[in-house]
Amino acid sequence: MIPTSVRWIADAVGHLEILDQTLLPARCEWLACRDVPAVVEAIRSLRVRGAPAIGIAGGYGLVVAAGEAVRDRLDAVRGRAHVLARAEEIATARPTAVNLRWAVERCLRVIDALPPETAPIGLATTLLAEARAIHDEDRRLCDAIGRNGSAILPAGGVLTHCNTGALATGGAGTALAVITAAWDSGRRFEVFADETRPLFQGARLTAWELVQRGIPVTVLCDSAAAHLLATGRVAACIVGADRITANGDTANKIGTYGLAILAHAHGVPFFVAAPSSTFDLSLDTGAEIPIEERSAGEVLRPLGVAAAPDGAAAFNPAFDVTPARLISGIVTEHGVIEPVCRERILAVVAGVPNGSSPAG
Repeated sequence: MIPTSVRWIADAVGHLEILDQTLLPARCEWLACRDVPAVVEAIRSLRVRGAPAIGIAGGYGLVVAAGEAVRDRLDAVRGRAHVLARAEEIATARPTAVNLRWAVERCLRVIDALPPETAPIGLATTLLAEARAIHDEDRRLCDAIGRNGSAILPAGGVLTHCNTGALATGGAGTALAVITAAWDSGRRFEVFADETRPLFQGARLTAWELVQRGIPVTVLCDSAAAHLLATGRVAACIVGADRITANGDTANKIGTYGLAILAHAHGVPFFVAAPSSTFDLSLDTGAEIPIEERSAGEVLRPLGVAAAPDGAAAFNPAFDVTPARLISGIVTEHGVIEPVCRERILAVVAGVPNGSSPAG
């Protein structure tokens, strides 16, 4: 059984623990985050990763901030100011995945509803309840996504990119939950996982999760995807998402856009699986999504091994954007968005009948 990637230890002045994914699959170790700088470092360094998981970590990070105020014996005014300042540090730790800021802002709304004289311990207790609610909700969302997606997954092999399982969420996953739900229902098929360069999340994490569950998996170089699709062994591709705009354009791990183009060229359906919290309806198209650029070392020294000569530069965007026209359907906890268009997104995600504009 795959453990959750994030957990809270003790009471409201306890601490956050994250499963350090930079060490997998060689070692399975938990990292204690007892202050906000440790939480921010864990998010930035990908010790915790995956849009839903970093959102959950962000929620617990605000509890850590309130715990700092308790330990520093700050009064109500200074304690609230401390948490608000730390909230912005957490929310901006990574820019592309919308779930992080979504979770932080949801927790801030809870603080806003409290009386100004609420002491830091009161902030911590209230924030812990909200962070746990976010975590519990994500577990349920993952189960619903798995059920909805497995119902539309065609018979045949499945190809996925990056990691979208329990390690990336608070539950069974998004795209990987679809795969595992179909498998658990008794269906049998080949599962292929792109290695996902430059950090190998497919090889290190997705393959590890599937092996732990007893599901056979074949890992391939990212550049082998076109040949694999040409063989006819893949009936569908399914990936996760870090941000989805109002028109359905989807940001996901670098390499996703190329895989979508290849799937389209070979007539293979390309699905995205994501909770409604991953939709950013304030953005019109994918051109507005901020794309995180990471360090050159991840490309030039993958896994700590020199792969290019000294003096070489690197281009290392962490994400790319797949246009809605290449996406066959988006699986959410509320159902499947198919076809992928503004009207269906509003109807399924925002609950707007006939795709009319939401009030306000």
